[in-house]
Amino acid sequence: MKLCQLYLLIILQLILVSAIGVPAPSPARDGSHDFDFLIGDWKAHVRRLPDRLVGSNNWIEYNGISNHKKLLDTNANFEEFEVDNPEKHLHIKGQTLRLYNPDSHQWSIYLLDLDKGVLSVPPVVGEFNGNRGEFYDQEQYKGRAILVRYVWLNISAKSARMEQSFSPDGGRTWETNWICELSR
Repeated sequence: MKLCQLYLLIILQLILVSAIGVPAPSPARDGSHDFDFLIGDWKAHVRRLPDRLVGSNNWIEYNGISNHKKLLDTNANFEEFEVDNPEKHLHIKGQTLRLYNPDSHQWSIYLLDLDKGVLSVPPVVGEFNGNRGEFYDQEQYKGRAILVRYVWLNISAKSARMEQSFSPDGGRTWETNWICELSR
């Protein structure tokens, strides 16, 4: 009899647990349109820290353009970027390819050098959470492994900001070395 009562209690407990249920995880957010704000032509103002991870505060400023377009009616986009500092006779030209993976719900951002025929790998990978996007990878810099972080923030129809930072200590501290402010 006691075995039968124990069996009934176990069944009752299982019924109650299944009736209460465990909340289903929320579906992953579709971020495939996260970079749609960038599509079009922008003015770019860049502050670049050329001496990185040495405590430098010597920033160089540039002005130019950052133009973005969607590729083949997909969520992928391509950036053409060109800025100058006429006083120091400095010029930066670059291209960026952004690809969205619908399975992982993350973006991969590849830097390209079309003049040299080079695609940077690995890409920085990440996603947006609200109005902020964070993207990471690990690279070698001057013989040591560092983490690289891109952050997109202050996003509106007329402006956006992207910052690149390096961390030599596994993400405990970050040094921002590139700030790009876009405006229309």
